[in-house]
Amino acid sequence: MSRIAPAPDRAYPWYVRLIFALQRRKYGTELEPARLWGRMPRAFLMLTLLYRAIDRPRSPIEPALRALVQVRISQINWCVFCVDLNGAAALERSVPADKLEALERFESSTLFSNREKAALAYAEAATDPAKRVDDGCFARLREHFGEQETIELTALVAFQNLSSKFNAALAVPAQGFCRIRGH
Repeated sequence: MSRIAPAPDRAYPWYVRLIFALQRRKYGTELEPARLWGRMPRAFLMLTLLYRAIDRPRSPIEPALRALVQVRISQINWCVFCVDLNGAAALERSVPADKLEALERFESSTLFSNREKAALAYAEAATDPAKRVDDGCFARLREHFGEQETIELTALVAFQNLSSKFNAALAVPAQGFCRIRGH
């Protein structure tokens, strides 16, 4: 249970309850962050639409890489819920389990391509308050990503930071989606 309890079901407007129903169909349960965000219904609806726009089938960033970026940001932000859900998404998107387990050591791992390493280093630099996106980090990213890809990757990084910081601050627990050790 998180630090704040979700509202009773009757307190949510119809469109939030519809999102809950879609989550039950996809995950078998409602996601606890959704029940918390649902206490701010319009913000939750916009947040849901924003995520759907970022994580869409026609994104120029491949699905497996999007999932890896989301897991790495979640690890940095100590969001156990996000690591759990995004770890499961990574496995669904054909990320091998050993690659997922090596994510914290991506720079020294031979499991990651140079494109993946550039994206993950960029995500880390934008997320970790002890780091920053300097010219070298950005130049490395641009060796592998065009302008539109860079914009979309940056939007994904920003969204995942919002989501994982919200969930971590409220101590949203993992819901058991990812069965990989440490996820």
